[in-house]
Amino acid sequence: MTSEKIEKTRINNRLPVAREGISFILIGAVITIFSFYFSWLIFGCVMLVMTLFTVYFFRDPERYRDCRTEEILSPADGRIIKIEELEDSSNPLNGPGIKVSIFMSVFNVHVNRIPINGQIEKISYNPGRFFSANLDKASEQNESNCLSLITENGKRIAFVQIAGLIARRIVCWIGEQDRVKAGQRFGLIRFGSRLDVYLPQGSKVLIGLSDRVSAGETILGNLPE
Repeated sequence: MTSEKIEKTRINNRLPVAREGISFILIGAVITIFSFYFSWLIFGCVMLVMTLFTVYFFRDPERYRDCRTEEILSPADGRIIKIEELEDSSNPLNGPGIKVSIFMSVFNVHVNRIPINGQIEKISYNPGRFFSANLDKASEQNESNCLSLITENGKRIAFVQIAGLIARRIVCWIGEQDRVKAGQRFGLIRFGSRLDVYLPQGSKVLIGLSDRVSAGETILGNLPE
């Protein structure tokens, strides 16, 4: 199977868990079975718990929400930890805008979803450090993958996958110039992380600090007219 077909199976996943997690689950299951077979009961119990948690971590529920052209869906599950007005051009929008930061704990669904219909303009991967994802410096210094998208009405938004203290693997299944739909899966970050969303100036934010959001379901805000 080609890499393009593999990526499409991940985007259109119909399994209850993300395909990225299948190998981890199978390895854990095999070790668990062998542990009980050889009567290593304590180790077997530990491996059973770890395997069940791995299944829980990589869960990938089917989601769909019919939304209007100007509505921006959350690209990640988690908690809103920052809403910031941006005045200068030192950000992925290259101009004023609004930054919304979502912290994803190890208990959240980690499959990321496209926030709005449009075309991927640019993808920029930056290697970096691994500070705790809930710290402000994580946005600037941690390993990250930035996706810039041009919406159907010509607005530019950006969303950035950011690795955390435990997360050491950013996965992205789409490429530059791809046309994408709101709610479509596009990647994941393994084991706790953060996702920053950059909205154009004049956007209306509909969520607040500490609010819980769900990828592909919660509306973060509306684009300006």
